[in-house]
Order: sequence, then structure tokens, then C-alpha cells
Amino acid sequence: MYMTASADFWFDPACPWAWMTSRWMLEVEQVRDVQTTWHVMSLAVLNEERDEHDANWHRKLGITRVLTAAEQAHGNEVLLPLYTALGNRIHNERRGTQYENLLPEALAEAGLPASLIEAADTDRYDDALRKSHFAGLDQVGMEVGTPIISVEGSAFFGPVVTPIPRGEAAGKLWDGVRLVAATDGFFELKRSRDRRPSFD
Repeated sequence: MYMTASADFWFDPACPWAWMTSRWMLEVEQVRDVQTTWHVMSLAVLNEERDEHDANWHRKLGITRVLTAAEQAHGNEVLLPLYTALGNRIHNERRGTQYENLLPEALAEAGLPASLIEAADTDRYDDALRKSHFAGLDQVGMEVGTPIISVEGSAFFGPVVTPIPRGEAAGKLWDGVRLVAATDGFFELKRSRDRRPSFD
């Protein structure tokens, strides 16, 4: 009997490349029998020993805190709609990560209470955020960022791609991802990026 494939996807909403890959994953779900479970990771946590803890760093941490609080209070199923609402504003509308403006709108669009924005400025959910973050990172090592995808037990960074593959092109890339994920001892394919993310 054929089984639906499973994928786990770790994202930081501030990362444009993770945004591109997440939209590809949604395309894949339209043309392949796969179900994706979404998880929060944090570039602020990943880089906390290297980055200056400036206003931008705190904004990025704050957004992932709110996502974590939403998941804790309302279940994993709210992550994708909230991520989509945030990502559209951060990336497609190019409004940056100043959550004071973005979060109330995104929470409303996702049908979540506005009070969740209070989580941005507290460490109350940091243990849960770190647990989610390292659940992905521990599978691939510290040399990567976001996105992280785990396909049927094999995890890796990426794929990093632009523009977003659509339709059957998305499915073919997924087929390749599954192929390398099933190859024992496979670690890496990479080349330098020669273009910026295209959100069209």
C-alpha cells in the first residue's frame, strides 16, 4: 500500500531563502502525495554568539517567539497560516521585520489573538523555541541555517532555489530531493548563489 510521504520543515520567517523554499514546498503538496509539518527555528538563536544584539536581532527573535507562543497555545496547525501572513508582508511586500507593525496584521489574518504579540518581548517561550530550533539543527549540524528539511528521516539544509518552481517543476525537484535523501552517505550539493531571491 502506498504511503503519503512526510516532510518536516524548519523556518525562520525573516529568511528570504527559507520563504522561497516554503512556497516551493506548498507547490509540491499540490502535485505529489506529501504532507509537511512546519517548525520554528531562529537565526537569532543560531547566531547569538556571533551577532551584535541590536534592534534588528531582537526583532527577529521576537517574531520567532510569537510563532512559538502561537504554536504552544493553539497547536502546530497555526504555524503555516501565521508564517504565510508574516512572509507575505516581510518578503513579498518588502516591509522588513519591524514586528510592531507586521504582527498585529499577521495575527489577525491567521485568526489568532492580538495578545500573542506580547510574547515578542518576553523569554517565556524561549525554552520551547530552542527545543524546536535544535530539533532541526541537531539533525544537520551547526554549519547551516534555514530552511532545514527532514524527509523520511534524512535531514539537510535547503534546497535553496529561486525563482520558486511551480507545478510539475516543483514536483520534479521534490523527486530529486527524495532521491538524494534516500542515498546512504549523501551530504551536500552546493554552488555559489548568483542571483537574489525572486518573489514573483
